[in-house]
Amino acid sequence: MTIASVTARQPLLRVSLLTTALLIGTAAAQGTPVLLAPKPYARVISAPINALSGIVKVPGRENTYWVHNGSPDSARIFAITAEGKSILPTYSKFTSYGDEPEQGKEQWQGFPVLDAKNVDWEDIAIDRNYLYIADMGNVGNARRDLGIYLVSKIDPTASTRTAVIQYLQVVYPDQSGFPGVERRFDSESLFISNDTLYLITSHRQSSGSTYERGANLYRLDTRDTDKPNVLTKVDSNLAILAAAGASLSPDGHTLAVISDEALWLFDKPVQGDHWLSASSKRYPFDQSAMKKLAAVTWIDNDTLLMGNRQRDLFKVALADLPAPVKP
Repeated sequence: MTIASVTARQPLLRVSLLTTALLIGTAAAQGTPVLLAPKPYARVISAPINALSGIVKVPGRENTYWVHNGSPDSARIFAITAEGKSILPTYSKFTSYGDEPEQGKEQWQGFPVLDAKNVDWEDIAIDRNYLYIADMGNVGNARRDLGIYLVSKIDPTASTRTAVIQYLQVVYPDQSGFPGVERRFDSESLFISNDTLYLITSHRQSSGSTYERGANLYRLDTRDTDKPNVLTKVDSNLAILAAAGASLSPDGHTLAVISDEALWLFDKPVQGDHWLSASSKRYPFDQSAMKKLAAVTWIDNDTLLMGNRQRDLFKVALADLPAPVKP
């Protein structure tokens, strides 16, 4: 391109930039948010992972994540990379394939979790001691067998199965009916802060068929195995619609919560653990692009990995997020 042609196009370029600026300014003035709509970074290929419900990064292991299905499924977990590729025990590769069919081999079916049952697994978390699987799905708000499994951590390249170390039955302190008049006892979000487990609920209208805004935060203060553990209600947020997953950043400073319509980022509370009342940012997303988000974890302190029920994975850097909207 010649200098003359560049010069000739400069006025058009300035008009284009001005028009864009005016459009953005008009949208901002009208309060129209820029929707979060990343393209899928990858897709989970393995056929048995057909209802992705929880994901957590394995600390200390390069590009390794535990995932699980929601209900209906057996009690099992899967190891994948951020690119959606299956991680199998090394010696299982002689008889099993993870993603693409191989002649003479059978499809890898994941790592069984012995002594567990998947009634409605909804989220997964990890610390230096255990994997935690929240069997807290409660669509009808009538379950009396809610609980959290403490599962032995394993090396996915060496072990073929894992097992429950402890099972903690939990109950909500403010639920009296099964179902109650208020259907606010369905949790799809589990996270760990300061070695303590927290659950976030999603709420439904009295008919049970549709969600309503609102989320409560509960803390697990006891770990009794011979009696139910009564959760402690800590906080609430009236704006979140159908919380579907939660994860605390590795540095403990930012809580990510995915909902039916937006990504929420909560700053660490100045005092206490009222996470849902802390300073926050909300990023509405394009539901046609992200569909039904169901799982979220942190790759590092600056990057999220989110997954939907359709097995798409979205890698989102905080620096690339659009302007947040008022919570």
